[in-house]
Amino acid sequence: MRLGVFLNSGGESVDSLIGRVRDAKAAGFDSAFFNQLTAWDAITVAALAAREVPGIEVGTAVVPTYPRHPLALAGQALTAQAISGNSFTLGLGPSHREIIEGAYGLSYDRPARHVREYLSALIPLLRGEAVEYRGETLSAAGQVDTPGASTPPVLLSALGPAMLRIAGELADGTVTVWAGAQTIAEHIVPRITEAARAAGRPSPRVVVSAMLATTDEPERVRSEIGAALGYAANFASYRTLLERQGLSGVHETVIAGDEHTVERAISSYADAGATDLLVSPVGNEQEQARTLDLLRR
Repeated sequence: MRLGVFLNSGGESVDSLIGRVRDAKAAGFDSAFFNQLTAWDAITVAALAAREVPGIEVGTAVVPTYPRHPLALAGQALTAQAISGNSFTLGLGPSHREIIEGAYGLSYDRPARHVREYLSALIPLLRGEAVEYRGETLSAAGQVDTPGASTPPVLLSALGPAMLRIAGELADGTVTVWAGAQTIAEHIVPRITEAARAAGRPSPRVVVSAMLATTDEPERVRSEIGAALGYAANFASYRTLLERQGLSGVHETVIAGDEHTVERAISSYADAGATDLLVSPVGNEQEQARTLDLLRR
């Protein structure tokens, strides 16, 4: 299992984010992925980070599809791939009704249908092919010419059965959030792997993002995360995932405890079939440093 870092692109300067990628590479991490908020553009920052810090995979986790036409996203992703020296991975997903309808004013009707049609247009464009696609939710006609850019891997944020099936059939894997090792082993890996096998595709990549805190006060850390991010449990896909795990809030998915506890949790993800673990250290500054020190070792 490869280890990467998950970087929050909000609230920091671009130079600071690139510095964190540089630190991640020096610490031996395999990758650095950026989230997409109403802040820095994650694809642009990832491309710049790869140019400044060669030799580490960069990616997004994840870019919302609805506000970006497949032709526009293909051009942006292939540009990032060329700038990065072909070390860029595109993580994308439909986001949530509250965001797409509330912030962008777009319809979130039948997101699984939207994603299937979106990838049906996007994937050939990323291969440099001419596309003439007419679906129920979108149309795309054209081609993207980006010399020197290889087709970037595509990861779909997939948590439920329908999205996991689409990820296995059309994408190179999935990127998850708020999913424990047991859920990865019993729900995520079997469904996406079977879908990929049935479609004649290679074994999919299963990229897991997780919050880690090496701490003597695990409940305090979880309480802080609950206060900061508890609203996420109201999003339908996250709520369903939490209920599947017998949990009531996202804070309960935080891996927190002493070194042995954190090590054991990391090993459990590897045993569950995760191909990558994206680590987001949480807690106070001392606890985050303690976590990074553990991961370096």
